[in-house]
Amino acid sequence: MSDSSSTAFPRLELELGRQVREARLDHEVFQRPLKVCDLTRCRATCCHDGVYLCDEEREGIDGALTGNADLLSKYGWSRSSWEESRDGRMKTRTIDADDSELGEGFPAHFPKTRCVFLDGEHRCVLQRLSVDRGHHPWWWKPVSCWLHPLLIRRQPDGRPVITLAQPERDPASRPGYPGFGSFTPCGVSPEEGPPAWQALRGELDLLGKLGDRDLVAELS
Repeated sequence: MSDSSSTAFPRLELELGRQVREARLDHEVFQRPLKVCDLTRCRATCCHDGVYLCDEEREGIDGALTGNADLLSKYGWSRSSWEESRDGRMKTRTIDADDSELGEGFPAHFPKTRCVFLDGEHRCVLQRLSVDRGHHPWWWKPVSCWLHPLLIRRQPDGRPVITLAQPERDPASRPGYPGFGSFTPCGVSPEEGPPAWQALRGELDLLGKLGDRDLVAELS
């Protein structure tokens, strides 16, 4: 793997980089206020339902778990099964959560579950492992996890756009389920807060690095 890689998933990095180089930025949406992530209040609401994985992510995560069993044991984390199939696709497994494990204002339409990779303090075990092994914090974290709430959507003309979910056009909405990204604490616009491009600086910096762009500078 190249020393210049930012994640454990080089093929995904290349594809993301290609999309970022082609993409336009939704400048208007990145000016709206957002909250900065606060695990003590949200308790990783965005991680409640796990995440879908591509083959490269599954293989990389499996290798990380196998090769770091000693450190994971020190975390108090041990799961014999960490993935499951849903709708014909593989995703990280979820476990039932009680009300004390759910964040403030947990959306009523979200299932009361938690990703198997959350520890007792609502931290991502894969992120902890990445840091403790000297990597970027999101090294082993699935791409769609660290990107949240950013979206890369294909427009009718075929060009990608980097944007955020909004209640009126949340891509996860369906009958009986009004949406995902526009309902998580880091996706809901409060009355006051820093503009989204500031609140999501870390995500935009890494995404821009993959596509050789300074997205924060373009948005500020």
